[in-house]
Amino acid sequence: EDESKEEDSCSEQNRASRRKNYERNNSDGKKVGEKGIQPRETGKKAPTKDQKESANKVKKTNKKGKGGENKQKTDRKNSTSSASSNSSDEESLSEEELAMLMEQVEQKKKLISTMRNKPWRMVKKLSVLREAQAFVEKFEGALGKGKGKKLYAYKMMMAKKWVKFKRDFDNFKTQCIPWEMKIKEVESHFGSSVASYFIFLRWMYGVNLVLFGLIFGLVIIPEVLMGMPYGSMPRKTVPRAEQATAMDFSVLWDFEGYIKYSALFYGYYNNQRTIGWLKYRLPMAYFMVGISVFGYSLMVVIRSMARNANESTADGDDENFIFSWKMFTSWDYLIGNPETADNKFASITTSFKESIVDEQESNKDENIHLRRFLRVLANVLIICCLCGSGYLIYFVVKRSQTFSKMQNVGWYERNEVEIVMSLLGMFCPPLFETIAALENYHPRIGLKWQLGRIFALFLGNLYTFLLALMDDVKEKLAEEDVVRNITHWTLLGHHNSSMGNGSTAAPPLLDPADVPRGPCWETTVGIEFVRLTVSDILVTYITILVGDFIRACFVRFVNYCWCWDLEAGFPSYAEFDISGNVLGLVFNQGMIWMGSFYAPGLVGINVLRLLTSMYFQCWAVMSSNVPHERVFKASKSNNFYMGLLLLILFLSLLPVAYTIMSLPPSFDCGPFSGKKRMYEVIQETIELDFPLFVAKIFSYVANPGLIIPAILLMVAHVTKVSYKNSMRKIPIKLKMTGHPSTCLELLTHFNLQRITVTHAE
Repeated sequence: EDESKEEDSCSEQNRASRRKNYERNNSDGKKVGEKGIQPRETGKKAPTKDQKESANKVKKTNKKGKGGENKQKTDRKNSTSSASSNSSDEESLSEEELAMLMEQVEQKKKLISTMRNKPWRMVKKLSVLREAQAFVEKFEGALGKGKGKKLYAYKMMMAKKWVKFKRDFDNFKTQCIPWEMKIKEVESHFGSSVASYFIFLRWMYGVNLVLFGLIFGLVIIPEVLMGMPYGSMPRKTVPRAEQATAMDFSVLWDFEGYIKYSALFYGYYNNQRTIGWLKYRLPMAYFMVGISVFGYSLMVVIRSMARNANESTADGDDENFIFSWKMFTSWDYLIGNPETADNKFASITTSFKESIVDEQESNKDENIHLRRFLRVLANVLIICCLCGSGYLIYFVVKRSQTFSKMQNVGWYERNEVEIVMSLLGMFCPPLFETIAALENYHPRIGLKWQLGRIFALFLGNLYTFLLALMDDVKEKLAEEDVVRNITHWTLLGHHNSSMGNGSTAAPPLLDPADVPRGPCWETTVGIEFVRLTVSDILVTYITILVGDFIRACFVRFVNYCWCWDLEAGFPSYAEFDISGNVLGLVFNQGMIWMGSFYAPGLVGINVLRLLTSMYFQCWAVMSSNVPHERVFKASKSNNFYMGLLLLILFLSLLPVAYTIMSLPPSFDCGPFSGKKRMYEVIQETIELDFPLFVAKIFSYVANPGLIIPAILLMVAHVTKVSYKNSMRKIPIKLKMTGHPSTCLELLTHFNLQRITVTHAE
């Protein structure tokens, strides 16, 4: 065995020297063979004849090279192992023989594991592999016939079971990934660009599920279980004037009535410092959970961007021999399911289309002056559309404030803002896409421009809505001063009238439904965000149902009796709108981040929306949509989506921070009522629950002169680290000549993580 290992790695010169030594020994009449090993023969036992036969065998093996020597070694091992197995029927193996056989089995296993790296022909590899596998299967059980029979058999059984368990556990983890097979099916038929949207949707669902767990577990459940019950105080009771219509469907659909005075909105929560037998600090928990929503979201988004950047940098160099790699390495030969094979075939076809489009775009010639003029014209038209949509929303919000002061307004007047914003979000993206046809960008670049324009549309509409809403908030704050005095004098008059009889008994309690109360502007803002979310859900589902499904049914069944080909001409089947759906998700998540502080139940509504959207949109895509005419690869667009999400997260934080730091909370609703600013709950907790020196330290740390430089230093550090990482991961193409080991040693010295050998000399 040692000789065979040595001969596999030695040169022809060493084998020639061994052949000369053998001939000299044979001429002197010495015993033939190296290291004193003489092969066993089952025939006659005449010593001279055995020596001649063994000498002839050695000569033949020296001529044939390594293959014959391995074969002789295998024959020798088989004869030895067969003799040992026959003798073991009568008596058990000794410890030395058991150890030797165990070593042989381990060597065979090692040979099987390293067979792929051997520089042999495929025929030889297959023959040696079969012999090694047969040897292991035959003599692995024979090792259990000595003293270590039970222990070795137990070890081998547990090793096999452990390998099987790891394989099954990996399969189980893959099966536990939500909607993995649905997304793979969509990707195989529509390309990676459409699949990236559903991957992004699944990621958003996971983030919102964590946010819902935070709000539901730390805010809603403690208030419901340990807080004051419904009807015990004015903020948890429907006013007397609204009780007659509080359960009407039209009222509940507008999130008024009993829904307005429920745990879904900000005004339901009490301002008691501690509640229940646990002394749970609800106002502090409400404030910290509201801040943690933004902190956790920021951490998750940045982490996802960093992971996507690492994965995209760690990919191999796919710019060389693209079609050759796809042609010869794309198929998965382990596929056994016909449906999976069809999906794989569709996926390979789609990848070829993506590569063909990339190659055509890279070799395209164009008139640069005409192209610049058309692109400038397209941008001017889109800017006009954005300005018009912003003015329309501002006008509608101002008009809705007038309708709110009127009596007996209709359904359209009550929901005009939500309807207009939903219609703008539905019709403006197709208009932008039509205008973008003038630019004739590469599909991937065109998608990013389209995403940026729709993002500007949604963001402008949202901030226009907020600015108009802030005017309404200021009016409600002015109204609160008047209502506060009315409430104070009402309670004082009730107390004086009860004590006017001269009795010393406690005055009867005033019914909470009869107490005058303020407008509670936080709940009003929360209702507007909930309405926007629900209207966006309905518009999205109706658009898919009418614009995709009914359109597909019309084209499919009416095409046989129509004047022209409906599938090839107008209206044809719909294509999946990637940019509009992605920006709809981002815009909706921005509303969730802003509105969750004023409506804690909004996150739960969004979780249900994302859950149903996955099933509904997957069904719509597979049944009603067709692949894009210009299919392209969008695997690197995930970070662009995350960048948009990070920007909308930062812009969503600004209005919430403004209300926390600048606007006074309502005096009779919410956990911060009775305070001048919402953030005072932190100062109150530190002063009452912590030692005095902690309050002093907090007052020093809260100094803006220390906070602003600290933020600037953090930004500078993050910028420096990101710059270093980007410089470290720049792909470099080198052309090196020399020995491969020297080249690899040099590349390793520079810590290059991405090495692709295209030509070696």
